[in-house]
Amino acid sequence: MPPTDARLNARSSAMTEGVERTANRAMLRAVGFKDEDFTKPIIGLAVADSDVSPCNVHLWQIAGISRRTLIDAGAKPMMFHTFVVTDGEAMGHEGMKCSLISRDTIADIIELDARGHAMDALLGIGGCDKTIPGTVMGLARYDAPAVFIYGGTIRAGNHNGAAVDIVSAFEAVGAYSAGRITEQERHAIECAACPGAGACGGMYTANTMAAAMEALGMSIPGSSSVPAESDERSAVMSASAEALMHCIRHGITPRRIMTREAFENAIRTVMALGGSTNAVLHLLALAREVEVDLVIDDFNPFSDTTPILCDMKPAGRYVMEDLHAAGGVRMVMRMLFDQGLLHGDALTVNGRTIAENLRDVPVNLDNQHVVHPFDRPEKPTGPIVILKGNLATEGAVLKTCGLQEFVHSGPARVFDNEETALAAILNDRIKKGDVVVIRYEGPRGGPGMREMLSPTSAIAGAGLIKDVALITDGRFSGGSHGMVVGHVAPEAQTGGTIALLQDGDIVTIDSKAKLIEVDLDEGELERRRAGWKAPEPRYRRGALAKYARLVSSASQGAVTG
Repeated sequence: MPPTDARLNARSSAMTEGVERTANRAMLRAVGFKDEDFTKPIIGLAVADSDVSPCNVHLWQIAGISRRTLIDAGAKPMMFHTFVVTDGEAMGHEGMKCSLISRDTIADIIELDARGHAMDALLGIGGCDKTIPGTVMGLARYDAPAVFIYGGTIRAGNHNGAAVDIVSAFEAVGAYSAGRITEQERHAIECAACPGAGACGGMYTANTMAAAMEALGMSIPGSSSVPAESDERSAVMSASAEALMHCIRHGITPRRIMTREAFENAIRTVMALGGSTNAVLHLLALAREVEVDLVIDDFNPFSDTTPILCDMKPAGRYVMEDLHAAGGVRMVMRMLFDQGLLHGDALTVNGRTIAENLRDVPVNLDNQHVVHPFDRPEKPTGPIVILKGNLATEGAVLKTCGLQEFVHSGPARVFDNEETALAAILNDRIKKGDVVVIRYEGPRGGPGMREMLSPTSAIAGAGLIKDVALITDGRFSGGSHGMVVGHVAPEAQTGGTIALLQDGDIVTIDSKAKLIEVDLDEGELERRRAGWKAPEPRYRRGALAKYARLVSSASQGAVTG
């Protein structure tokens, strides 16, 4: 429970004040505390920095800007590391099992560090996919004054005059295997795709979640689209620290900001941007942390009534730095607000409402093609559809960006893991009309609910994206596109219908009807279910085994607490 003491250091005083805390203060003096520091608010800077990936490699350095601002404002910042599992490097092998687990572990690390050291407030800094929701989950759980800062997007690479990014590198694998590009071109794309620091450049998961955090009110306005290596970065870091000091002085905590209305603003913004399906999973998990009643069925009404306004990769042409140059996420939010599609009275971390933050934001759609007007949207409805049917009674998630056909019906090609499916695609064993089924990759079965970017990129690279569908109880990267359905629940490991599929079963995906079904009657499904037995757990000890025992269904956000 938060303290009732109105002092700015009310929480940390339990660690720093009184004769009985002599030893506590002695240890703090060893890390730089002076007499005057013991009455200042102690602010934890939770930084997801790592040399492992471009998304996070710069975060510790830029966190120093916020630290100096907090010191100048009279606070005592204490920096600590969270950790990172980088999807782009974990993709396609066992490492991806650790990605979603890292989200909940990051939240646990922040909660434990903050509680363990009685911190008065938190500034969370994240870069790649899971560090964003994981950090904000931790901030929300502790519920002291808090602000989230996104480390920023990477700039686009250049290959023969064309913009390339990390998904270009993944798709180059399929293109090379299909004989569509040479080894020299594949290598050139590999070398050009990631030119510096920052998260993957399209409207993939990191940029989607960063935008969602701005719309949710947990990041300062205008910050989510600023590139990592931009001249604007220092101003974002300082302004975010100043916003946190305002939250401390006025008792503004995540639970005051992260209301049902704020989540609706975030969902609406994700839809308008053409965001990643992972937003469903992460927003459900975030809502649970603040006890907001948000369920998977809530997403369809927003998708049905929100056009995609932005022509963003993976299905479109542009990346986040292009959106920033065109006006940024806040311009898109202003457009939504002007149409009455955002809750203007929702509070944000700078102490102002959404309406107040957007009041002076200009909307200029001239001389740019990134953001479209409402009367000429990129697509008339949102990018995410929740499907249900006998294949997913709890729900499944379809991303409609880039869809050429809205109904696909074809024979199942069933695989019990990602690796065997990828091998079949690369070896030309998947044909036009097939429905690739990858199962036992759910939260419990994987465990860890791996992203299937390698198989979907191989399908795209092989030129089959219009002709082959893929369904899985795993997830998709924000970089996946085509007729791809993930988050199928119940998952195979718990006896969901996907576990009962056999090669040749006819599977139908209908995005308009929001339907996913296999052409089998209930009697046949029951016959197969009677003969089904859950596979033995893939891990019996360690973090992966513990996660498999604790994690909830994907339809509930795949949470562990």
